[in-house]
This record gives sequence, C-alpha cells and structure tokens, in this order.
Amino acid sequence: MYTPPAYAEQDEVLLRARMREWSFATLVTHGDNGLNATHLPFLVDEEGPDGTAHIHASHGLLTTHLARGNPQFHDLKAGAPALVIFQGPHAFISPSWYENRMTFPTWNYTAIHVQGTPEVVEDADAIRAVLERTVATYDTPLGGDWSFPGVPADYTALRLKAIAAVRIPIARIEGKMKLNQDKPVADRLGVIAALERQGDAQSLAVAALIRQQPGVAAT
Repeated sequence: MYTPPAYAEQDEVLLRARMREWSFATLVTHGDNGLNATHLPFLVDEEGPDGTAHIHASHGLLTTHLARGNPQFHDLKAGAPALVIFQGPHAFISPSWYENRMTFPTWNYTAIHVQGTPEVVEDADAIRAVLERTVATYDTPLGGDWSFPGVPADYTALRLKAIAAVRIPIARIEGKMKLNQDKPVADRLGVIAALERQGDAQSLAVAALIRQQPGVAAT
C-alpha cells in the first residue's frame, strides 16, 4: 500500500483496535484461477489460541470462516498467501474548507492491510468454536432472543460440514490514516467543521479521527 510517511500508522496496538472496530474486511488471494476476494467478519487476537509464538504472536492472529463451496477455499487449502484489507471511515475533502485554498480536492481515508499465510481448519469442533466466538462478538451484545445453543444439533452439524475456519497469523501489518496530517491545524479545523456540518456517519467518523490528532485535540 502506497503510504507517504505523514500518513503511516505504526502503533500495532492501535491498529489491532481499529481492525476490531472495522472487522468486516476483504480477504484477497491469488490461485490457479486468478484473483479471488471474499468479504468476511474477522476476529482479531493478540496471539494464537494456544498462546504460542509459532503463529507470530507479536503481530497477532486473524480468524474467520467461509463456505467450502467458495472458490477461494481452494486457494486457502493450497497455502496461497493472503491479503486482508480493513477499510475504515473515508470522506471527500474540498479545498474550500481550508484557509489556504491553493491546492486540490482529495479524499481522506483509513485502511489497514494485513498479510499472512492462512491455515485452514476443518475439524468440526474447532469450526464450532470459531462460530461460537463470532456469535459472542457480534450477536450476543445485541441482546436478542436467538442463541446458538438453541439451534438443533443436526441443523448445526449440516452447517459445520458446509464451512471451514481460517486462521491467518499476521506476518505483516500496514496502517494508513490519511487525515490531513500534512495540513496546518487551522486547515484541519476547517475540515472538521465542514464534515460535522455534513452530518453523515462517514463524515462524522473522519472528523472525530482528525480531532484526535496531536495539536488538534488541544484546540
């Protein structure tokens, strides 16, 4: 990912926190039939399930699941390297929002790229454990009436046969937070004000991230 130094984010603790926040990500592989991409929810861990260093615990671990009928499953089984793209908030930025308008429009955006070699998990109990964690992460906090244990065992068994879990030890992580860091504080404050006036979720999220920057947060 092309990342000028002003936009590079190297704090891996922060990057993993953002990955959890933006956890519906894109898994990209290249196999015998060319490029494949699947949009999946990812669990982000500091280390592997057994806590051992063989999964590059210093960078963390991604876990997800996908259908065995997905052509990308064959790429993963073959050990194809994987790229996972986490996309955060983004917004168009107009020069009219700056004090210094002798420049051009741009796009503020946030993204994290993760690379690693996938490990396919086909054991039914291990797949079920991944599904239980996924449910606990996304569904349980909603407080609804549905529960995983309430699904009949024979119905769950059919689902477990149709999917596989995937673990990706993180070999490399790149963060890009393009948030007007190369502009004076006065220009960034103008961007914040304009984005907040627009009021949509993406604009507000980008404004909040710019407001957290050193020098801006103090104003």
